[in-house]
This record gives sequence, structure tokens and C-alpha cells, in this order.
Amino acid sequence: MVIPVPGAQRAYDDYKYAPARRAGDVLYISGVIAGPAGADGRDVEAFKAQVRNAFRHIQRTLQAEGLTFADVAMINTFHVWDGPGFRGSRDDQFRAFSAVKDEFMSAPHPAWTAVGATGLLAGDGVVEIQMIAHVPKR
Repeated sequence: MVIPVPGAQRAYDDYKYAPARRAGDVLYISGVIAGPAGADGRDVEAFKAQVRNAFRHIQRTLQAEGLTFADVAMINTFHVWDGPGFRGSRDDQFRAFSAVKDEFMSAPHPAWTAVGATGLLAGDGVVEIQMIAHVPKR
């Protein structure tokens, strides 16, 4: 189990899930939710900042295992297209998410499945990001 960020131990102890878990040469990173908190904005630029925070969280998890985004083989994203956390179209949301993803990840690109969802655990959550990374032999 990997617990590189504040609050992760609480998630493990209280909710009985590992924020990240290594099995052999694979690192499974549980979903990280991006969306507004409290009075945060719900426009495209605010959403991009929220997605950047989620990617930085994932980046710290990867770094704890000596990995980078280049080691990510699979992304699964779960999008709330019409929820209260984002004001804009589905295309606006996806373009904004993709632009931020590209700030952190370059070729060779991972496999990616994007799924529409009716809601996430965080009520105003807009997207939940899950990743699977290959841990190369050193």
C-alpha cells in the first residue's frame, strides 16, 4: 500500500480502502475527484485548476513509488456532465479536462476510458480520475 499524501491514512483506516496499492509490477491508484469545494468557481478556468490539483495529488502518489506519468498505462475517468459542479457543456468539460491532462502527460499516451456518471461521492465532484501504472523493474 502507498500512502504518500495527507489524509490517505484516514481513508485507509476509516473507509477501508487503499488510495493506492501495488501488486507485483502494477500500481493501482484509486479515484481522485476534481470539482469545486465550497465557494470555488464552476467555470472552465476554475475546473482546470481543480483538475490540476487532482493531477498533482496523483503525481505525489506516483512519485512515492519512484514513478512518473510516463509509467501510467491506463486512465479511467468518470464524468458528471450535467452536475452542479460545472457550468458549461459536456464538450467544454471534456476539452478542459483533456487540456490539463496534456499538461501532465505526453506521448506515449496511456489507454483511456471516459465514462459518464450521474454522481460521485463528493456531491459537487465533476470528474473522478483513476490510474493504473506499470512499475518497471529496476
